[in-house]
Amino acid sequence: MDDSQPGGCRRPGFLSTEVGLYWCRELLRPRLVTRYSGAHRRAPLPVTVNTIRTAITTTLLLALALSCAPAWSWVDPTEYPQPLAPGEAHADTADEVTKRLTRGHYRKILFDDALSSQIFDRYLTMLDPARVYFTAADINEFEPFRHQLDDLLRDSELEPAYLIYNRYQLRLAEQLAYMVNHLEGGLGDMAFDILDEIEIDRSEAAWAVDRTEQEALWQARLKNAALGLRLADKSNDEITKLLTKRYKSQLTRLRQGRSEDAFQTFINALAYNFDPHTAYLSPRRSEDFSIDMNLSLEGIGAALQLENEYTKVVRIIPGGPAFHSKQIQPSDRIVSVGQGEDGELVDIVGWRLDEVVRLIRGPKNTTVRLEIIPADAADDHLTRVVILRRDTVRLEDQAASSRVLELDHEGRGFRIGVIRLPTFYVNTTEDVARLIHELNDSEIDGLLIDLRSNGGGSLEEANALTGLFIRGGPTVQIRNARGRVAVMRDPDSAFAYDGPLAVLVNRHSASASEIFAGAIKDYNRGLILGARTFGKGTVQTLKSLDHGRLKMTMAKFYRVSGGSTQHQGVAPHIRFPELIDAEKVGESALDGALPWDIIEPADYKPYAEL
Repeated sequence: MDDSQPGGCRRPGFLSTEVGLYWCRELLRPRLVTRYSGAHRRAPLPVTVNTIRTAITTTLLLALALSCAPAWSWVDPTEYPQPLAPGEAHADTADEVTKRLTRGHYRKILFDDALSSQIFDRYLTMLDPARVYFTAADINEFEPFRHQLDDLLRDSELEPAYLIYNRYQLRLAEQLAYMVNHLEGGLGDMAFDILDEIEIDRSEAAWAVDRTEQEALWQARLKNAALGLRLADKSNDEITKLLTKRYKSQLTRLRQGRSEDAFQTFINALAYNFDPHTAYLSPRRSEDFSIDMNLSLEGIGAALQLENEYTKVVRIIPGGPAFHSKQIQPSDRIVSVGQGEDGELVDIVGWRLDEVVRLIRGPKNTTVRLEIIPADAADDHLTRVVILRRDTVRLEDQAASSRVLELDHEGRGFRIGVIRLPTFYVNTTEDVARLIHELNDSEIDGLLIDLRSNGGGSLEEANALTGLFIRGGPTVQIRNARGRVAVMRDPDSAFAYDGPLAVLVNRHSASASEIFAGAIKDYNRGLILGARTFGKGTVQTLKSLDHGRLKMTMAKFYRVSGGSTQHQGVAPHIRFPELIDAEKVGESALDGALPWDIIEPADYKPYAEL
């Protein structure tokens, strides 16, 4: 029957064997669920002549049925993602990660059905956070695995994890093909002049019960994407072209998926249940650890991560191009990247993180343009373009610096020394001591240590820096996974500065910054000004594996007063107004973060009350 005839079959010309075989494999996969459920979960999967005959018959029937089913004429059979399977190294790596987590992680968690259920839910959330790909039938099919994943991990059996991942790939491909097919006729059937709704946060929504309900979700997402571009002054033709290119590009990338992708996602569904800073890094991911692009000649000085379909800025590196531009902030999301002053902005929504990083990187002194959704934007449609010149992070920009503020208060002049410290680097204390000496020579009346957006660094330097302002004593306590507490101390009573002191912090002051600020506060040595700090009071180490690496939390920091810096951070004496939303930024905003707790205080002598 001809395509043009009403109700006729579309003849894309590609269906036949490849797609039929793909769907045949999917239909036979429920047998795998039976294999891993109940008393026979590890019984061999029987393959008989009847099984093979059924598979062949099903393949032919599917090919015939699909040839008269709705299809997407532009899709080549090779564009469909092929089912992935675990590689030779993955079983051994799963076993190694499992043993290291159970024996060495700070949080002790039993490998039982409760953990298995958490891994199951988190894995589904990592794959389909908006609940738009899987159907209720898919979830019901996976449900027998809920309380089996702990046993399967012990036995290094990964087939069920790959079954779920392959189903995700197939459902995503279906959605992308639906989007492109719907755009073939342009935006003519999209009514933008009627009241419509879309549920943005679907993390708790019910799974679609059938294809009709699922396609209604896809249609709403497509219309929302088109509306966002319309509000950005794009014409209908431009919107159609851009979205078609976006979805085709995503489908192409989906086809390029590797077995390592499925393995890394599943193992991180396990690791994240211990805490959000514990993660498995594949060999390729290890090369871009933390995505600190300032570490090469190609960087913009930003740490990035993938959140749903968006690339999000996690941290700005002091001294880098992004830092100096003052145009990018943590929690901004990047939607497109352009090369040079006028190069085409390439839409990167839905791209892999490593591909985004490689697109942003480029030769030193070249220009890159980023279209971002600012963290404080009222909605996702309000974007702006930022122009950055790639460069290295200069050491002098990372180093401590000083200046003097001359103020007048009630008719009296004051000279306030300010030391700006972007990070805790090697020789921090030596540099700050030199700056204090210079400021003392200029007869300052008070000193302000500015730790805003200081993400931490050397623990030894945080300890030594505290020692410049106290007469000896403990500075921080560290409790390891076995419960043993070590105390770091300032060994001498020498002062570098004993005058009025204040420490300025914000929500992005973390780790070593919190150790220093916490000690100054506990000793009553100075005032803490600004906002509650980030709240990262954990210590991670990087363990090499035969295949990749494991970043694992091994210890927690505690102030000398006994309270942890974890989760709650350090509260200021005097709070300043701040634009950063503490509900969205900080350790407390991370799902599964280790809790705040308290241990015995160290033996220290605070100064008189301020």
